[in-house]
Amino acid sequence: MKPQSLALTQDRATPLRMFWLTTLSMVLIVSQTLMAQARGVPESFADLAERISPAVVNITTSTVVAGRTGPQGIVPEGSPFEDFFRDFQNRGQPDRPRRSSALGSGFVISEDGYIVTNNHVIEGADEITIEFFEGFELPAELVGTDPNTDIALLKVEADNPLKFVSFGNSDNARVGDWVMAMGNPLGQGFSVSAGIVSARNRALSGTYDDYIQTDAAINRGNSGGPLFNMDGDVIGVNTAILSPNGGSIGIGFSMASNVVTKVVDQLQEFGETRRGWLGVRIQDVTPDVAEALGLDAARGALVSDVPEGPAMDAGMKAGDVILSFDGTEVEDTRQLVRVVANTPVGATVRVEVNRDGETEVLRVTLGRREEAQGAVPAAAPAMPEAPTQLDLLGLTLAPLTDDIRAELEVDGDIDGLAVMNVDETSQAFEKGLRAGDVITEAGQSPVKSLAEFEERIAEARDEGRKSLLLLVRRAGDPRFLALGLEED
Repeated sequence: MKPQSLALTQDRATPLRMFWLTTLSMVLIVSQTLMAQARGVPESFADLAERISPAVVNITTSTVVAGRTGPQGIVPEGSPFEDFFRDFQNRGQPDRPRRSSALGSGFVISEDGYIVTNNHVIEGADEITIEFFEGFELPAELVGTDPNTDIALLKVEADNPLKFVSFGNSDNARVGDWVMAMGNPLGQGFSVSAGIVSARNRALSGTYDDYIQTDAAINRGNSGGPLFNMDGDVIGVNTAILSPNGGSIGIGFSMASNVVTKVVDQLQEFGETRRGWLGVRIQDVTPDVAEALGLDAARGALVSDVPEGPAMDAGMKAGDVILSFDGTEVEDTRQLVRVVANTPVGATVRVEVNRDGETEVLRVTLGRREEAQGAVPAAAPAMPEAPTQLDLLGLTLAPLTDDIRAELEVDGDIDGLAVMNVDETSQAFEKGLRAGDVITEAGQSPVKSLAEFEERIAEARDEGRKSLLLLVRRAGDPRFLALGLEED
């Protein structure tokens, strides 16, 4: 009886097991579907590509290049080959100009024919031809360019309204979002590639850089083309790739649309950019600089120099730390540069600074960056930083004398202490101090003698400071540097 009972149990269990397996499979399928929907994975990019392709254009530029004078053989006079080389050169056509062509991409942003592309696509071009997705071509005129962001604005005249695309808010783009790039890669014509946002707020080499990094395939010829989000809005202009061989390796950069729109608006209105100008040299506030200044956090922008300009007129001084600009909290120099540039020229703004531990509010009327002749950089790189500890015996200091001034070529209106030597094994050397530097301030007070320098050190230690803020000039350029005050 036992084998029979077991057989009955197995027979009854088989349908039940099949039921649970089927149910589990259905649950897994539904779960995977919901997960795919939650990730926003598109089933296809075809509908989106079909809708926005008519607004993407190919750009061909033509440039006249001066002709070469032909091969120039170096033949000694009287050589038996002299006549041969002369005849060979005469068969050429010296100084005959020739045309050079280049390809790029762009996109239409208005029905009346405004087109955005990269500056490097059309730079130096004599003729610009726009090829539209439908197959017709139109000549384009250059409205304006901005080399700082590598953006150019073109204009075509069409008999009928053109199909166009709109800019989206690039600040809403998140790492991992799907994006689609369109353009004319390697001169192969209209092409689409897809990927995701790999990173945000990338800086390459420019002051106003704000790049979106993507793994969507971008190659030569894609320059100036749009980067779309899944709503069909332009969130970037494809500008650069990182590649050892000139081809796509999945690291492409698109200038963020929130930067591009401001540039395009100014180019459309004025034919040029008009950026706000504060007129200061600034550097980031490092943790040791923050400690030396008594700040509770390493944020803001430290003013290292105030030449003639809007900031000087408003009473700003070297050593001020800019905490907010026109109501925007300042995190670092890069952010401040962009905020100032995006503020209208002539606007009067409130600038909150920390000065000697106290908060002050200045009202600054901005100038125009492009008109500032010999303007100092909006932001200067900080000197190399190292650990906060410093062996002061590693520095050999001397008051500025006429002989030292002449030797170091220091202007007569600069007072301070000359750095005569720096021990290469000391932390002072690691911090970036070098022989020939001039220390003009210590603890935000002028120093002209060794005694005054020693007083500043003693005051900082009495206040419990671990570092002392120095203002150092090198070849006339100022830079703040915080040196450690730990005892040997």
